[in-house]
Amino acid sequence: MIVVTGGAGFIGSAIVWKLNKLGESDVIIVDELGQDEKWKNLAGIKFYDFINKDEFINHLDSLLDSGIKAIIHMGANSSTTEKDADHLLKNNFEYTRKLARFSVKNNIRFIYASSAATYGDGSLGFDDDETIVPRLRPLNMYGYSKNLFDIWAIKENLMDKITGIKYFNVYGPNEYHKGDMRSVVNKAYEQILTTGKVKLFKSQLAAYKDGEQMRDFVYVKDAIDMTLYFLDKKEINGLFNVGSGKARTWNDLVTAIFKALNKPINIEYIDMPGHLAAKYQYLTEAKLDKIKKAGYSKSISSLEDGVTDYVKNYLIKNNYLDFNDD
Repeated sequence: MIVVTGGAGFIGSAIVWKLNKLGESDVIIVDELGQDEKWKNLAGIKFYDFINKDEFINHLDSLLDSGIKAIIHMGANSSTTEKDADHLLKNNFEYTRKLARFSVKNNIRFIYASSAATYGDGSLGFDDDETIVPRLRPLNMYGYSKNLFDIWAIKENLMDKITGIKYFNVYGPNEYHKGDMRSVVNKAYEQILTTGKVKLFKSQLAAYKDGEQMRDFVYVKDAIDMTLYFLDKKEINGLFNVGSGKARTWNDLVTAIFKALNKPINIEYIDMPGHLAAKYQYLTEAKLDKIKKAGYSKSISSLEDGVTDYVKNYLIKNNYLDFNDD
């Protein structure tokens, strides 16, 4: 049995989908569905049971008889604009800490979601070297909550027993419920359909022209392949970046969407809101040496290929990931 927390969410449901494709359906999904349409992510995947996240964390020992062999912990509040710091500490840090202790104590494989948000402004680079973790300065409370757990795990000497995944900018199907936290691919697609153009933030740094700010965009199908690489490799642990390894501009991203839709490129540059300007990242790029050294060798989709698959096979058709997909 495999537990996937946040299993009804974006990356979590994609992980369950991939497990299904690999022939695994003995999965316990841990999540809370709330009032959005996250439940729709469950319709196309197979799983054994669904457990509310609070019930799960409060009754961990009672689940040992289920024969749990792995916990893939994707559950978190991932909003980079969340202002309730106490909520983030409880939901992202304390919850993860309790799961990690339980997993290590009971020899259960533990893979958890960290984040590229931990790197802050990138002044220390984007190297998943654990020695720099205590010196990182995230730009938002979400990133801090993730980095706080990484620091704790290092202090507790757990990084040789668990695996943390530092996700960069993931986009793809099953993110539809995320509201303002959806990827720019998803939001730009809607803008193009309704207005024929895309709005991007103007640059406030002379080193970057408008729309030339850069991100490491990674397609969700690649992100989950990289994550599940570690599932049966209990001997490989530590922090690992998951991204494309190649920074691309926002202009590149939206151009790929226009081309996938066979529509003329039309970009309008708008002023960046003041509350975002001080916390804005102008460049992120995953250094992938570590995961490659660990043996991961599968090719990663180009930005153009990933966007085209997402647009043509999911957004246009209003499709979710489904275990019956080819």
